[in-house]
Amino acid sequence: MNTLLSVFVFLVPIFLLLTKRISSSKKLPPGSLGIPIIGQSLSLLQNMRGYKNIGPISKMCLFGKPTVFLYGQAANKFAFASDSSILANSQTESVKTILDHKRVRDALMSFLKPESLKQYVGKMDLEVRLHIDEYWQCKKEVTVLPLMKTLTFNIICTLLFGIERGARRDKLVDLFQEMIAGMWSIPINLPFTRYTRSIHSSKSVRNMLKDLIGEKGKELQEMGSNPHQDLITCMLSSRNPNDVEEISEEEIVDNSMLVMTAGHDTSAVVLTFLIRLLAKILLIALRYWVAEQEEIAKGKHRGESLIWEDITKMKYTWRVAMETMRMFPPIFGGFSQAVKDIENDGYIIPKLWQIFWVTSMTQMDDGIFREPQKFDPARFENPSSIPPYCYIPFGGGPRICPGSEFAKIETLVTIHYLVTQFTWKLSSDDCFSRDPMPASTKGLPIQIAPKKQMF
Repeated sequence: MNTLLSVFVFLVPIFLLLTKRISSSKKLPPGSLGIPIIGQSLSLLQNMRGYKNIGPISKMCLFGKPTVFLYGQAANKFAFASDSSILANSQTESVKTILDHKRVRDALMSFLKPESLKQYVGKMDLEVRLHIDEYWQCKKEVTVLPLMKTLTFNIICTLLFGIERGARRDKLVDLFQEMIAGMWSIPINLPFTRYTRSIHSSKSVRNMLKDLIGEKGKELQEMGSNPHQDLITCMLSSRNPNDVEEISEEEIVDNSMLVMTAGHDTSAVVLTFLIRLLAKILLIALRYWVAEQEEIAKGKHRGESLIWEDITKMKYTWRVAMETMRMFPPIFGGFSQAVKDIENDGYIIPKLWQIFWVTSMTQMDDGIFREPQKFDPARFENPSSIPPYCYIPFGGGPRICPGSEFAKIETLVTIHYLVTQFTWKLSSDDCFSRDPMPASTKGLPIQIAPKKQMF
């Protein structure tokens, strides 16, 4: 207790210095900075309570920094359409320390462009089938959320990093889970905190990736590997020894960790809610979803893999997924930093202040989506009818997520095999909260049976 008090006393003057520079003539957004350093961080981490009751712009303190909270269509556009002279990409101190990322967007876009993604459907198909054989077949009950996290991590290891199944992958997943657990924690570096354990795990993950980069680089040099066999090889292939700004090993590690983090929990959460919906909501709409997948399965020979053309037929299934992401968004928002003093909605956002934008709040706005609590995939029959920057689960404008199509294929391939091979029902009611991803109290346990077998 004395140690915590000492840390608090030490940090308070630093916080006051950060906020003292603001002159009284500036009109700051309404709200309170709360307790120095801690501010509203704890209430944010406790299931995202209270944010529906504040205005579209307000000030607060999050994770040790003075912060302006924004939501609404204009806020979404501001967050995603502003250039680097106004907003800088930012994260909480815990995320920055743990990831410390720099984007090498060109390499990511090359690896994740549609022409390249067509080549990955078969690999993804195989990974999903192996997962089902190992964790679903001959089972009477499974717990969905941890299984979906296992699956998405295995897909990342196979397609993005080329890490084969075995001891290395098993060790990596354990370290990764501990790293993720502390990424949104209050940045107090003491031995017993989640934040400190996360930092140690992050360092171990980085070292494992550096070893992998060395191996991939040697393969590329000696054997001329296919540049698109995995993301690390793609980034190594884009290096030019005559270029003084070539991609460094550290940048490859940073981007690998960024992709690993961004692509893991998000897809797992979407898949979990899709499975939950099919068990809980008995709608004709969901029958259309199942029928679409069964029609695709009828056109395949036994054991034949899905191909790109099959994915393009899953239009209704993707509308179901989009509506699921609208109602249960995996990502609620993110952070930027003001490069200079910014005027927004009549208020000043001071230079260097953190900006916390919550994109998902527009998705439950009844002024944008009629009856937002109602599950209705038909909303997405004509996506152009939705006002710009009101539904952006993958970001928007120049800051759209380069992995959005990868996540789409991953979701569609997985749900195809689950829907066509199994029926299921909930084992018990399951509550979800945010930590900061939607987290299930029980992991969503379900009873399963092979298709055509009745409960």
